[in-house]
Amino acid sequence: MLAMTLRRPGARVLDAIERPVPSPGAGHVLVKVHSCGVCRTDLHVVDGELADPKIPIVPGHEIVGTVERVGAEAETDLGPGDRVGIPWLGYVDGVCEFCRSGRENLCPRAQFTGYQIDGGYAEYTVADARFVFRLPDAYSDVDAAPLLCAGLIGFRSYRMAGDGRRIGIYGFGAAAHIITQVAVHDGRAVFAFTSPGDERAQHFARTLGAVWAGASTEAPPEPLDAAIIFAPVGRLVPEALTRIVPGGTIVCAGIHMSDIPSFPYELLWRERVVRSVANLTRQDARDFLQLAPKIPIVTHVREYVLDDANHALDDLRGGRIEGAAVLVPASRMS
Repeated sequence: MLAMTLRRPGARVLDAIERPVPSPGAGHVLVKVHSCGVCRTDLHVVDGELADPKIPIVPGHEIVGTVERVGAEAETDLGPGDRVGIPWLGYVDGVCEFCRSGRENLCPRAQFTGYQIDGGYAEYTVADARFVFRLPDAYSDVDAAPLLCAGLIGFRSYRMAGDGRRIGIYGFGAAAHIITQVAVHDGRAVFAFTSPGDERAQHFARTLGAVWAGASTEAPPEPLDAAIIFAPVGRLVPEALTRIVPGGTIVCAGIHMSDIPSFPYELLWRERVVRSVANLTRQDARDFLQLAPKIPIVTHVREYVLDDANHALDDLRGGRIEGAAVLVPASRMS
């Protein structure tokens, strides 16, 4: 099988490698990959911004495919031919204090798909059956892929932002275009912030229901109750603090962010909150995948053939993707 593989840390490029199709061990399933989303976290892995990936590693954690084989002792009712999704969280120990208190996303022994576990930039992959999910029938393979990280992490971030009516979103990429639809469905006013001069992204935000879209350096027309920062840019934290009301919340949604510059305590005072989001839980996945077709969320995707993964990553690196990029094996390209 073809597997786009990172062979040294920080290489910034993947190599096309032919590998044997893996066999599912005990508790695992073999999945034939139909599509895999390209996430900014993949870019952090490939560019060396996340430490200690398994090397070699096949990136990709927005995986859509069908079960080919089920390993012995797998805790699942899935069988061959079932369509499934595989997200970022790929393993937890189940016994630590975090796992036992509903916070498995913080498990110190967690392992992640496309980081410590080979992911979906390949024609086949293997996953722990406990971390594989059935997908809503309403979505094609390509359209479903962004739901599995942009959607899941975005949804967790959105819930942590609280119930305020006016919500700011900094960085209008894959996650933002999904969560804007959730917020609009919930009757909230979305204010979208992009890089200065990115009129294309601002227009895209307005077409999805944002009441205002402008540069991250601009003041919105009214103060915000909360803001979610999807862009991995630390200087946006103090910028966003100047835009929220007392008691408001800033949610930093990425796994990696550049350093946050120092700022006066006055910006944080009056019970403003800055918090991060780490990973996801399986309950997040169940909740969001049930909600998505009810809204219904429409994902905007650009397809790339699997062996063109470096092109997709470069387009993401350069901010040239509207919505989400999705890799598709050549045999499944329309």
